[in-house]
Amino acid sequence: MRRPGLHQRQHAKPAGGGGGGVKGMIGRLLIAVVVVLICTISFIVTSTSNGGARSGSRSKMSLDELWRSADSVGWRPSSAPRSDWPPPPSETNGYLRVRCNGGLNQQRTAICNAVLAARIMNATLVLPELDANSFWHDDSGFRGIYDVEHFMKSLRYDVKIVEKMPEIRKNGKTKKIKAVQLRPPRDAPISWYTTDALVKMKEHGAIYLTPFSHRLAEEIDNPEYQRLRCRVNYHALRFKTNIMKLSQSIVDKLRAQGHFMSIHLRFEMDMLAFAGCFDIFNSKEQEILKKYRKENFAPKKLVYKERRAIGKCPLTPEEVGLILRAMGFNNSTRIYLAAGDLFGGERFMKPFRALFPHLENHSSVDPSDELAENTQGLLGSAVDYMVCLLSDIFMPTYDGPSNFANNLLGHRLYYGFRTTIRPDRKALAPIFIDREKGRTAGFEETVRQAMFKTNLGGPHKRIPPESFYTNSWPECFCQTSPQNPAHKCPPDNVLEILDSS
Repeated sequence: MRRPGLHQRQHAKPAGGGGGGVKGMIGRLLIAVVVVLICTISFIVTSTSNGGARSGSRSKMSLDELWRSADSVGWRPSSAPRSDWPPPPSETNGYLRVRCNGGLNQQRTAICNAVLAARIMNATLVLPELDANSFWHDDSGFRGIYDVEHFMKSLRYDVKIVEKMPEIRKNGKTKKIKAVQLRPPRDAPISWYTTDALVKMKEHGAIYLTPFSHRLAEEIDNPEYQRLRCRVNYHALRFKTNIMKLSQSIVDKLRAQGHFMSIHLRFEMDMLAFAGCFDIFNSKEQEILKKYRKENFAPKKLVYKERRAIGKCPLTPEEVGLILRAMGFNNSTRIYLAAGDLFGGERFMKPFRALFPHLENHSSVDPSDELAENTQGLLGSAVDYMVCLLSDIFMPTYDGPSNFANNLLGHRLYYGFRTTIRPDRKALAPIFIDREKGRTAGFEETVRQAMFKTNLGGPHKRIPPESFYTNSWPECFCQTSPQNPAHKCPPDNVLEILDSS
């Protein structure tokens, strides 16, 4: 927000006569220069603020302000096309099949990339395959998680989509078109799709890209392509009705007692093994973590003290509780936990529960058989995703390599700049290390200052390594009265009629 009077000129009084006229004029010019410099610095600071500024000193921000959405600063979400964007032609270059590997949110970004790849190649997209069996050990598939009809209808002006490969009749026999298998390079540029992949597609009629996780570059110098990703992610990919109803039921029960926050507590075996943070565990637990790391990650020498000092270790549940208390939250705060099996169990949860006893998850909020039957594997992750999306505040504890946290941060930004608390682990690490050594003077104030320097959910510039899926501003946002015409909002009926949720 610009300060009032920033562009108002201060008119000096006419200079009097006499010998002091020149000196007086020089003095007034110097004052004017200082004023201009101060105003310029103020303008730069306020215009490039990373947080969607809120009133008052951040270190003294009230809880009421945190429970509200961040300041939009005049921006609103809009991923509708803003330039010539013709519908897909009736004839395409062939069929595109993809196999999306990983968990629910890694698959979600892969689906967005698959739609964009189909648009780039003028291909007919076959409904993406979800590699559920290798990760979640279930066979839900795309149709078991997402509303297929809504997906296809929402994207009808962007790409042609079919549910399965068509059959052809050849030599008196009917058989499906066989797709030639390709392995795309990681973060492949658009040029790979318009050359290597397209040549194979035209040659064989269909290609099968597998695996298809992180197989298209995120940073693309084409705002319309980026907006297509947002249309897929935030409009077309809608969970099935049963998942939406279950999620809303949990949210309603939590909100019946007031505000609630959600926390993605990433204190799980895979992430701890990935980070190389072993020393806080007993010898048996360390053996388990080291074995998991050896079997699943590339060899790398990791020194716990060094990793911890630069914020590379996931926050412990107790550290999460201490951060929240330092920010002003008290023990009446209701917290929804989205987490798998916490490594170390109750031993690590006990200090957190002592600080914040009102901890819930989807099983404790609604222990009904219906919910229990629908919260396994991909379905359980989908319910957690929706509850975290709709919560008043969301806090990821290890957002760097977490697809779940990264996608939610981007979705909440698009969903109305909903408040997110993103701990700066690098800034917090020395503070917690000092506390463990007995140096506790000013601990809470130091933590509070570190936390309120972070972005809290407002529009802010995307700086690598922040992902496009974490922050799609400004490509997927617009202003009703912009200074830059490229940010002007299109007519409301261009996209919003497809999905107002």
